[in-house]
Amino acid sequence: MQTDHGSLRIRTPEGVTFAYQLAGPASRMLALLIDFTCAVGATIIVGLGVSLLKVLSPDAAKAIYLVLYFVISTGYGIGLEWRWRGQTIGKRLLRLRVMDAQGLHLQWNQVVLRNLLRFVDALPVLYLVGGAVSMLTRNGQRLGDLAANTVVIRTVKVADPDITQLVRSRFNSMLAYPHLCARLRQRTPPAAAGVGLEALTRRDEFDPLSRVELFSEIAAYYRSVVEFPSEAVEQISDEQYVRNVVEILFQTAVTARSRSAAPLMS
Repeated sequence: MQTDHGSLRIRTPEGVTFAYQLAGPASRMLALLIDFTCAVGATIIVGLGVSLLKVLSPDAAKAIYLVLYFVISTGYGIGLEWRWRGQTIGKRLLRLRVMDAQGLHLQWNQVVLRNLLRFVDALPVLYLVGGAVSMLTRNGQRLGDLAANTVVIRTVKVADPDITQLVRSRFNSMLAYPHLCARLRQRTPPAAAGVGLEALTRRDEFDPLSRVELFSEIAAYYRSVVEFPSEAVEQISDEQYVRNVVEILFQTAVTARSRSAAPLMS
């Protein structure tokens, strides 16, 4: 793993390198303001019932309201980042995402830890501690990110390409396992999907040996993401395996079901 000019490069054990654009402080602060507004709004709505306690005990009502804000604001970040794979409402609007610093699958304990330490990063006011730490670290990590081994990246919107020429007249046996296809779409980062697509579109530019090695490394990575049954992938070359994966990642579910129901044989 290395950082270069605002981007994070991760090299997998299979030798495939992915580059992610790190989120800048301005976009992260704007996303934080959106999330803060959402959390405060939710707290106000829930706290309407607590306001009735002011008649009996203003101090108790205030204490309960503070506890509610802590629970809601912390639960908001934890719940959405886990549910939306590293995104909250603010991050989704700004196209930001939390991910593991080594490119691994984001874990529950990482999400919890980085959100619990948010209150330390917010000290003394306006996230001065978190902002100062992020300016000094190579990957723009605040204390919560350092403890959880996470980074915040900017996601790139990838338009669905026309891959009919890449997969035309080929039977994709992996489409017979829709649950595994769905898992593959969920677990594969956009950058990793783009690597396979670009390799297929430029396949004729490589010499034979480099082409074999390249598709071997990319196929090994995809196999590590989701393992398909042996009967679905046996006697399939690495290049064909990548071709099948690209079709699964970029085709719509409707088209995939259509092809699996009536495959075209070459």
